[in-house]
Amino acid sequence: MKIKFVLLAISFAMTAACASAPTNTNSSNASNGANASPAAQTLTVVDRPQRIKDMMAARGEQDAAQPTLKILEPAANSTVNSSTVNVKLELTGDLKGYQPHKDPETQMGNHIHVILDNQPYEAYYELGQPFELRNVADGDHTLRVFPSRPWHESFKNNGAFQMVKFTVKSGGAEANKPATANGQPMSNANANANAGPPREGKDMQNSTAGAADATKPLLTYSRPKGEYKGADADNIMIDFWLANAKLKGDGGNYRVRYSVDGGEAKYIDTWSPIWLSGWTAGKHSIKLELVDEDGGLVDNGGYNSTTREITITK
Repeated sequence: MKIKFVLLAISFAMTAACASAPTNTNSSNASNGANASPAAQTLTVVDRPQRIKDMMAARGEQDAAQPTLKILEPAANSTVNSSTVNVKLELTGDLKGYQPHKDPETQMGNHIHVILDNQPYEAYYELGQPFELRNVADGDHTLRVFPSRPWHESFKNNGAFQMVKFTVKSGGAEANKPATANGQPMSNANANANAGPPREGKDMQNSTAGAADATKPLLTYSRPKGEYKGADADNIMIDFWLANAKLKGDGGNYRVRYSVDGGEAKYIDTWSPIWLSGWTAGKHSIKLELVDEDGGLVDNGGYNSTTREITITK
């Protein structure tokens, strides 16, 4: 099958570049290891690679789809009396063949990005069964979801993004969980040992929601995330979801400011992903912020300024 052959050629941590992107450089201090001296790094915005274009062609009309989501669980403003919170979604819209599903051979596929509070997203592949957020702490929480392609580029049409607030009360979450590897939550394979096959889900970091207002400008960090190895680390995508705001290049008054390893600030002025090339091995931090036309941070519950750490292995 043509799509499968293309998928086999691309690893899970997909890297590529944004079409017709300008040259952009960024010098920063990046470490090749915990005890290594900082290595100079120059990042350049590069074009979308041909392998991604080929993959898109093999997918037919899917990338022109207009998927819309509805959060069925947890209900908006509901109270959950458990540290395990079921997430159930309804997918509709002009799908053009788009359906979330993980291919067992490639371990890739369309999926939904599920974000609790402002933690890194988790991928939800099989919408026919609930997705579990495990070990969620007592308190108020925010859930954000939006559909994604196999290489983690989000769909950006109206209705794709949904957000609800809910409260966990007397849930009994354990403060010493979850176990983590490389800073990423690990799946709890025993969570449903007595309740049939394990569901998709993750043990969550201990967090509570910021005071985010769903009607105000809101930036949701999506990529990059996790570890990138070998050739997958050559080009790394920055992608995000933007609600209630237009960027300068799209006729609005906002900009997305990004920096790597605390280096020089750069700007994204159109709502589309960019791809950066030139990474050195080691750990790197990426900061995304939504700012106004004067460069001032647009605050919304603390979510409009987010820093993530990734690992490059070469």
